[in-house]
Amino acid sequence: MTAADVKQQQYNAEQIQVLEGLEPVRKRPGMYIGTTGPKGLHHLVYEVVDNSIDEAIAGFCKNINVTIKPDNSIVVEDDGRGMPVDLHPKLKIPAVEVIHTVLHAGGKFGGGGYKVSGGLHGVGASVVNALSEIMEVEIMRDGKIYKQVYSRGKTVTPLEIVGEAGNKTGSRTMFKPDPEIFDEVEFSYDTLEHRLREMAFLNKGIKIQLKDEREGQKKKETFHYEGGIKEFVKYLNKNKVGIHPDIIYFTLSKNDMEVEVAMQYTDHYNELILSYANNINTTEGGTHLIGFKSALTRVLNDYAKRSKYIKDNEEALSGEDVREGLTAIISVKLMTPQFEGQTKTKLGNSEMRGFVETTTNEYLMAFLEENPQQARIIIDKCLRAARAREAARKARELTRRKGVLDNLALPGKLADCSEKDPALCEIFLVEGDSAGGSAKMGRDRARQAVLPLRGKILNVEKARLDKILNSEEIKNMITAFGCNIGEDFDESKLRYHKIIIMTDADVDGAHIRTLLLTFFYRYMRPLIEGGYVYIAQPPLYRTVKGKEVYYTYSEREQEKLLNEIGRQGISPPQRYKGLGEMDAEQLWETTMDYNKRTLIQVTVDDVAMADDIFTILMGDKVPPRKKFIEENAKFVRNLDI
Repeated sequence: MTAADVKQQQYNAEQIQVLEGLEPVRKRPGMYIGTTGPKGLHHLVYEVVDNSIDEAIAGFCKNINVTIKPDNSIVVEDDGRGMPVDLHPKLKIPAVEVIHTVLHAGGKFGGGGYKVSGGLHGVGASVVNALSEIMEVEIMRDGKIYKQVYSRGKTVTPLEIVGEAGNKTGSRTMFKPDPEIFDEVEFSYDTLEHRLREMAFLNKGIKIQLKDEREGQKKKETFHYEGGIKEFVKYLNKNKVGIHPDIIYFTLSKNDMEVEVAMQYTDHYNELILSYANNINTTEGGTHLIGFKSALTRVLNDYAKRSKYIKDNEEALSGEDVREGLTAIISVKLMTPQFEGQTKTKLGNSEMRGFVETTTNEYLMAFLEENPQQARIIIDKCLRAARAREAARKARELTRRKGVLDNLALPGKLADCSEKDPALCEIFLVEGDSAGGSAKMGRDRARQAVLPLRGKILNVEKARLDKILNSEEIKNMITAFGCNIGEDFDESKLRYHKIIIMTDADVDGAHIRTLLLTFFYRYMRPLIEGGYVYIAQPPLYRTVKGKEVYYTYSEREQEKLLNEIGRQGISPPQRYKGLGEMDAEQLWETTMDYNKRTLIQVTVDDVAMADDIFTILMGDKVPPRKKFIEENAKFVRNLDI
């Protein structure tokens, strides 16, 4: 055994690596911001803005300005008190330097700085510093303008006075993300716009301005909502029809806890309930959401029975019934939030459940009793949902008796794979019998299943579950997947861990893809949330020069190829109009081969935005769809007319 082998087997103090300052953040950025992709990049902006929002919640800030500069740096300015600049009693450096260079330092840990705050457990500003190639902070307070510069977690210049502030106070932070850390350092105006608008809704009265100064992208918007989350519900329902005129709203503060609820029923069949704790979108819900849902079901049942809409011997409304078509915002604020997981997506404070439940019970019942006409409209909506649920249950039972929804009777069109481990299996949903035939012949029969789909499936945005279960193509998919649908969905029974949508690269193919995604999002959302849904990318062109065959996937890629290989001596480039034009070998080589194919994973970053897109594209209202097409037509490159 060599000396190197001996050293390798040793495990002592020498092997323990000590990371000083903000080195841990640069070493493992994903632990602090989740990802170094676009989501993590934009999270840096939210962390800086959160500090200004905390000032606003505390009552010291009215205006927040966010600017994307031409060099793709970000500037966040507010008119709050300005970060403290006096020396920290223990560390003997200015407090602003502590905030930006020490993890878990800030005014959010019970020191009296903030009663309520969001942010990444108080590590926000220092994490942004650690992941930025340059960061400059200017502070106006005590009649002076102070400035300090940082880079990659380190202090570059001492805190110095650079001017007179007069009576003005506030903070200005400029940072430029580090390209050594992030895959992409280009900020998306739309992504920032959505989050900043959300923050303005959640904190009524605050004015947030977003400005883009990049060449060719210059624009500016101001978000200011005196109505707060009531206006949020109105905004979310802008492409839906509210079935009762008043947006139900109530709020209560008690024992350092605050709850605020706004809600309205629409003519849609899907619920949209967004929950927040200290301005953080709790996408996985938590105790506040459980409390609201419990109270909603109880109150509507109590009112319906008391008003004789439901007789004593009739079945009560289910939670699913009372949430059909509901758009609601539940926003809570509390001193010491307990979030489950590093990314803060689920609230764990047990006391919040009882507080939200009691408040909702009291205020919602009062609204129903004071507004009997609106109450009747709401109860009628819930009763119709209950009848549809019962019809869907009977349809499921009937199809189960026929063996349609269990794995004993897989659809005849399905070419299944022989592998039984779902983690190794994938299913291609293929447009048309012709392409389906090629896919069946060209696939890896051990791990790849193929289900051909005939034509366009039902638009589920305009249908309840009982009608959906009468669609042959949808029943075939439900049966093939094995995990059932809606309230019966069981992820553990999913037969394939990759569900791949494979449609033509034309308008019809895009429509079929959208119909499938609408179905998955509305009735099998865990498939998307679990990362099981993918979109295949078939090639657009096949080019032959000599003995070489090239496949390209866009007009731009094809043009680049022709410039590289020359335009002489090539056969006329073949433009695929559909998957059916490819033989089995070509389909395998371009779209199904594990080593060569390109798959796009379908994810949901923002529930409200996803809901809005499906409502616009697949809902009843034509004007929003027309507007969407007009605004986005310029981005379409490959359009068959």
